[in-house]
Amino acid sequence: MNARKKDGQISVEYMMIIGFVTVITIPLIIIYYNFIQESDAEITSTQISQIARKIVDAAESVYYLGEPSQTTLRINIPNGIVSANLSSGKEVVFRVRSGIRESDIVQTTSVNISGSLPAKKGAYAVTIKAMPDYVNASYK
Repeated sequence: MNARKKDGQISVEYMMIIGFVTVITIPLIIIYYNFIQESDAEITSTQISQIARKIVDAAESVYYLGEPSQTTLRINIPNGIVSANLSSGKEVVFRVRSGIRESDIVQTTSVNISGSLPAKKGAYAVTIKAMPDYVNASYK
């Protein structure tokens, strides 16, 4: 009877250890998941900000060089982009979704810019071309 009682005690102790490890592990997994989500969103926002800045810099450069000038940028659009617009002629606007939130990343320019920008994940060649009164952006 004594050996049987000892076996039961060992089983209860193992169950307590497993329960304790589970109670510690679940919050750590949740914290890790949240950290990864926030890091992904921050990386995407930074990449898109750099892309928008490159487009604005290239647009200003070719505009001030004059009409026949153009340049091609190689960009890699990350996942999470909802839309990309050249709004009101002087802004490059990317709408980014991170989790359930959407935010705009905006870069302004001193020159009129029109055309289209890619909004889907992938590698693109964006051509920035000077026109008489504005800059045209297109992609392949």
